[in-house]
Amino acid sequence: MPPAEDIYRQLYGVWRMMIGKPDGLRLLDLSSDGFWTSFFAIVVAGPALLVSWVPLVADLGGEGASFSYRLSLMGRLGLADIGAWVLPFAALAAVAPYADLRQRFVHYVVATNWGSAIFAWMTVPASLSRLFFPEITELATSLALIVFVATLVLYWRLTNAALEKGAATATAVFIFMLLAALLTLFALHDILRIGAIQ
Repeated sequence: MPPAEDIYRQLYGVWRMMIGKPDGLRLLDLSSDGFWTSFFAIVVAGPALLVSWVPLVADLGGEGASFSYRLSLMGRLGLADIGAWVLPFAALAAVAPYADLRQRFVHYVVATNWGSAIFAWMTVPASLSRLFFPEITELATSLALIVFVATLVLYWRLTNAALEKGAATATAVFIFMLLAALLTLFALHDILRIGAIQ
């Protein structure tokens, strides 16, 4: 587990990158240890992800779902989200040598991991509104849409700052990784039978 000050420094670094301050990249640990340590961001995002799964379990499980089914569904949602977080990096690693991204691959993964932790926490208000005010679905939907658009913009800026290869390359990688994450998520939902009747 990295020290708390290292976690804060890297979260601050990626936030600076998202708001247009490329010097935030200097705050990231881009060593081989830093690469693997950046996956600790999943743990940092864990509580926020858990909050997002609770209303989903309620929606997908229905009123008559047993406790064991709800617990199983929670676990499967966790596996799907973590898979959609990690597996697209393998796809990018496969194409990186052919897209002239090999030298910036570590920069991108480290920045994206810590940035994803921030994105996870940005979804908490919408998840909490669904959890505590389920009758006001319009509020939760509006909040979720605003957060989604904001994260797309910030993710593109983070990608651009991490790659330092211009807007066209950043856009191509952004679209590739977004599609890879969505396809992975949908595939895992299907494989894990998320939403299947108990």
